[in-house]
Amino acid sequence: MISYLLPFCAGFALSASLIVAIGAQNLFVLRQGLKKEHVGPVVLFCGLSDALLITAGVSGMGTFLKAVPGLSTGFALAGTLFLAWYGVKSLQRALQQARRQDSTIFSQPQSVPLGKAVATVAAFTWLNPHVYLDTVLLMGTASTTQPVPLRPFFAAGAASASFLWFAALGYGARLLQPIFARPRAWQILDLLIGCIMLLLAALLFWQSILHIS
Repeated sequence: MISYLLPFCAGFALSASLIVAIGAQNLFVLRQGLKKEHVGPVVLFCGLSDALLITAGVSGMGTFLKAVPGLSTGFALAGTLFLAWYGVKSLQRALQQARRQDSTIFSQPQSVPLGKAVATVAAFTWLNPHVYLDTVLLMGTASTTQPVPLRPFFAAGAASASFLWFAALGYGARLLQPIFARPRAWQILDLLIGCIMLLLAALLFWQSILHIS
């Protein structure tokens, strides 16, 4: 039993250390959690995506990605455009909220259909080249330190950390509801998200340019 638990814990710890960081995907899950909108499907999609990528990495797909460097560059450029677009939209929301505060009427952030929410989180997940570096390449490389029969337990531990994190982020966000009952809090959040998205887009674009050159 202990021989199975050790690789599980190793995968869990490594995955947790990689995933707990401010990023586009985490910010989107947090925002959906604060809105209490489509939290379950969004959390499930993020967890399943990570599980699929981790399994691919442990199965040896990292070798294929290393052999096709242009694939990473393509994802980086597509991700740059998407992050920049979403960043601008967030800043526009913050500006609109500032205008609403001049009146006595304030409405909660607009809801989005389930399909659009899932499509958005899919773009944040699959157009981010760093997710392939973390889950496929790094997790795949780390799994080689485990005996082949124990690698599925390593992958299971890593995937469990991902599911636990997204569930805590999405459903735990409601604890902040008293703060976000105020219009100013939503404005600050959208302003922060917009700035971070644009910064991530700039960094991703710069990395893709360096990779091409």
